[in-house]
Amino acid sequence: MSKAFDIQVKVDNFYLGAQSDPAENRFVFAYTITIENHSNEQVKLLKRYWLITDANGKQAEVYGDGVVGEQPELAPGSSYSYTSGAVLETPVGTMQGHYEMISANDQSFNAAIPVFRLAMPNILN
Repeated sequence: MSKAFDIQVKVDNFYLGAQSDPAENRFVFAYTITIENHSNEQVKLLKRYWLITDANGKQAEVYGDGVVGEQPELAPGSSYSYTSGAVLETPVGTMQGHYEMISANDQSFNAAIPVFRLAMPNILN
């Protein structure tokens, strides 16, 4: 039986108006992810998977090694934060996914990234 690892993923995001061009259907967002290791073992982030969906239902999948060029290791009780971005063709969309991780004793597991909304300010009531 697989051991459960208590990894929490928190997201803060914002619209980058200066980099966006609504007339060209270009909406740029930045997001800061904080990954917290609440388990009793050191873990390492190996890969990421994102499902990005715009308001038209268009989906893009992103899969790759690490995050922002790193494969961070998190000791018990520690956290790791990074900032990245996404470009949508609509002023509203969502992102969700998971991180593929491995524990110090070589146990692989996924840490879920809960769905979060990207939205241009004042576009939603």
